[in-house]
Amino acid sequence: MKGNQLYLDGVTVMFDGFRALNNLSIIVEPGEMRAVIGPNGAGKTTMMDVITGKTRPTKGTVRFGDHDLTRMDEAAIANLGIGRKFQKPTVFDALTVFENLELALKAPRGPFACLRWALGGAARSRIEQVQDEIGLTARAGDRAAILSHGQRQWLEIGMLLMQDPQLLLVDEPVAGMTDQETEHTAALLRRIAGERSVVVVEHDLEFVRALGQKVTVLHEGTMLSEGAIDHVQNDPRVIEVYLGR
Repeated sequence: MKGNQLYLDGVTVMFDGFRALNNLSIIVEPGEMRAVIGPNGAGKTTMMDVITGKTRPTKGTVRFGDHDLTRMDEAAIANLGIGRKFQKPTVFDALTVFENLELALKAPRGPFACLRWALGGAARSRIEQVQDEIGLTARAGDRAAILSHGQRQWLEIGMLLMQDPQLLLVDEPVAGMTDQETEHTAALLRRIAGERSVVVVEHDLEFVRALGQKVTVLHEGTMLSEGAIDHVQNDPRVIEVYLGR
């Protein structure tokens, strides 16, 4: 197992007097998968924005291993090995599955390096390994445009894996998926975790249950409850704000 601990302590984010995050503290250990749930406006997206450097906290500590993320820009944070998958997949429709993964590979990026860079055996086997991991080996030569919604999501997860991240932030990965695709996604994310930390932001409680991991519940920008899915689903405060009972 490799990686760094993600450590947020007392993180507050103010937007025009509105507290998007309010004294939020959360720790994700290396190789851990964590599900983060909460109603709309709970602060889930803002939390991911803070971790990736898109939003600066008003106060609080945000660390990844020895690195103070509040002092780094988005590119530097990405280079640390923090990858983020947004809700809407961003894959290149005109390219095949294999080409999308090849494009995402950590290859030399300068203009002359690109001219000289040919796909070596190690790079090819890495692409094939990720194709297998995301379950798209049979579709390697197909253009991304003809993939199903779920397959496009898996391809984007694969593109992030090509960057060999230490921490993967995944935003509502199963929105709009069929039941079968949802099951495949839960299994895929469980496989990915362990080698790296994975934080999954999700609305779908059944999907969170399928992940079988520790759950953090956010409400009004702060942590309301944390623990196994049964624990948080039976927490009276969670029932009140999240399940509306």
